Amino acid sequence: MSRTWLIILVGAIAAAADGIGGLILVRRSWASSSLRYFVAVSAGFMMAMICLEMIPESFRSSGPIAAGLILTGFSLVHLLEHTITPHFHFGEETHKDAFIKRHTSMSIMLGLSVHTLFDGVAIASGFVISSALGWLIFVGIVLHKMPEGFTAASVMLASGHTRRAALWGSLFLGATTLAGVLVVSSIHSLVRFGLPLSAGVTLYVAATDLVPEINREPGVRTALVFFVGVAFFALLRFFAG
Repeated sequence: MSRTWLIILVGAIAAAADGIGGLILVRRSWASSSLRYFVAVSAGFMMAMICLEMIPESFRSSGPIAAGLILTGFSLVHLLEHTITPHFHFGEETHKDAFIKRHTSMSIMLGLSVHTLFDGVAIASGFVISSALGWLIFVGIVLHKMPEGFTAASVMLASGHTRRAALWGSLFLGATTLAGVLVVSSIHSLVRFGLPLSAGVTLYVAATDLVPEINREPGVRTALVFFVGVAFFALLRFFAG
């Protein structure tokens, strides 16, 4: 299998994880407590991945412009989440009164689609640089994909949409992930910009969307699970060589 087809395949798997998250919510087949632990593991893994792999590799591949691009990616998502996208939580949305209007869910889906587009960019950029980096980024992205799809479907339901529409919303996020994969896998020169931009976006998602969800939980158990994610990354990184 050529590297391009491998990138597309793993991108499709990552995209499918959004749909799985939406299906979990629609079918009510997973306890919310399990989702909290999943968010904690993914947050730890992603923070380690960003700090130890994505940011250093961004400077190696992009040089001095990397810092500005990382800041641009971070700032882009910050701008979206504090202007067109209303506040929401990763997990099941319980503040249904804030989502009465259906256009609210559409603005949230637009904001999440920026996340997911750069998820695809990150995966493809990683594989273009090296297989080891690609697999590490792939695992980190997949870990937060199911909570992301779960969140999208939950917001759609809170806004008055049907369960079918909620599932389609999660699948839409998967499609934008695949779009990001296809763009970078087709034009490898975009990696110079794509990796640092996606590092900034991923840093925002991990540090300001996922970690605060952990901090909202009472007790220390969920907070400690964060370090399970860090240890999981360290283990995979060791075997990836």
